[in-house]
Amino acid sequence: MASEDVKRTESAAVSTIVNLAEEAREGVKAPSYAFKSICKSLFAGGVAGGVSRTAVAPLERMKILLQVQNPHNIKYSGTVQGLKHIWRTEGLRGLFKGNGTNCARIVPNSAVKFFSYEQASNGILYMYRQRTGNENAQLTPLLRLGAGATAGIIAMSATYPMDMVRGRLTVQTANSPYQYRGIAHALATVLREEGPRALYRGWLPSVIGVVPYVGLNFSVYESLKDWLVKENPYGLVENNELTVVTRLTCGAIAGTVGQTIAYPLDVIRRRMQMVGWKDASAIVTGEGRSTASLEYTGMVDAFRKTVRHEGFGALYKGLVPNSVKVVPSIAIAFVTYEMVKDVLGVEFRILD
Repeated sequence: MASEDVKRTESAAVSTIVNLAEEAREGVKAPSYAFKSICKSLFAGGVAGGVSRTAVAPLERMKILLQVQNPHNIKYSGTVQGLKHIWRTEGLRGLFKGNGTNCARIVPNSAVKFFSYEQASNGILYMYRQRTGNENAQLTPLLRLGAGATAGIIAMSATYPMDMVRGRLTVQTANSPYQYRGIAHALATVLREEGPRALYRGWLPSVIGVVPYVGLNFSVYESLKDWLVKENPYGLVENNELTVVTRLTCGAIAGTVGQTIAYPLDVIRRRMQMVGWKDASAIVTGEGRSTASLEYTGMVDAFRKTVRHEGFGALYKGLVPNSVKVVPSIAIAFVTYEMVKDVLGVEFRILD
């Protein structure tokens, strides 16, 4: 009997150890899986940002040049004329000037933005269900707007210094008095000559602008997709899935709505970023007797001076190349993100 009791005790002990080992293995496996899923999601967002922004790099540079050029010494009168001038004077590389810096900024920005949107959406949806007591409640367009705005603020704040130096590198030409040699050199120069606060100059209008811009992008895109899947107008849904062309159209509509509303804040942000640049490009300061220093005490002052000296239309300078750029850019970003996630097998989704 004693021998049988010992055997039973040993058997129970072994069984307990095995069970504990299984539980420990499952406990380790879950965080590992979650970490891989997060990395894949971030990677998909980064790829989406890099691909979409490179595809429209010439228009991005043209937009910034139109936004910041001196109003008393106009060099670029429009999008087509400006692109031809850059091609003639700077060649193909001129059309993509600043794109390396732009991608260095947009890749982490896009990665953080898409991932933050999914996290914020899940958090907001959880609180919404708790408050309403309805476990089947889904995100409304307004809640999606809030999630998108949150994601935009986080992504913008995290990568803003890169955006600031990218703007200056983009404006820089072969005839600029002082040349930034690259991203690192531009960051070091601004820090040394203008101080750390200069890296966040124009941050406030950027954050204010990103709320409707990114918020509406996500809200309009996701809401349009949900409506199309539910209503299936014109037979656009195949096997309960939207085609790539339909998703691109949803992204284009979302980009158009968001950028039109937020564009004036983007103009003010760019102008504030040029303040304090003592060796600024002649495009910014003007040439000869037209030379004028840029001085804004803040966002409101920048708005006031821009409208007073150049009229209300100045707040929409560069809107044409920006519209041509944003529509395909946003569409490509959304679709690329979803396609890369599908390829990687990312299962992270908004709560059902």
